[in-house]
Amino acid sequence: MEQDERFMREALREAQDAATEGEVPIGAVITCRGRVISRGHNMTERLSDATAHAEMIALTAAMEAQGGKYLKDCTVYVTVEPCPMCAAAMNWAQVGRIVYGAPDPKRGYSLFYPSLLHPKTEVTQRILEEECSRPVTEFFKEKR
Repeated sequence: MEQDERFMREALREAQDAATEGEVPIGAVITCRGRVISRGHNMTERLSDATAHAEMIALTAAMEAQGGKYLKDCTVYVTVEPCPMCAAAMNWAQVGRIVYGAPDPKRGYSLFYPSLLHPKTEVTQRILEEECSRPVTEFFKEKR
């Protein structure tokens, strides 16, 4: 649990970077055997790419770092529950574990497609939930 919180705080730093850039403040880090191998935050505005979610950025970097397309020994830490697109990408990458902070009741994968993840992927949820949900809530309050 302590390690999960430590790495979730790393993901929160990525979310802050996204906020600074005017992006939806979601961040992700991917670890393998206890060390961070990649990071990402939302970059949809900067790249004009609707698929440039934090998880997708981090997944691409992790696969490059690992030298392969499978991340069976890796854990994805993401501040908000992955959307169906990101969950499916993690399925294809055969991610070993996903840890997320805040559930996403409107667009989270578990609402629509709980079976999107690889059958062997473990999921831990609600790690630092309040700290993870606050930046997104504040971001959208300011937009309205």
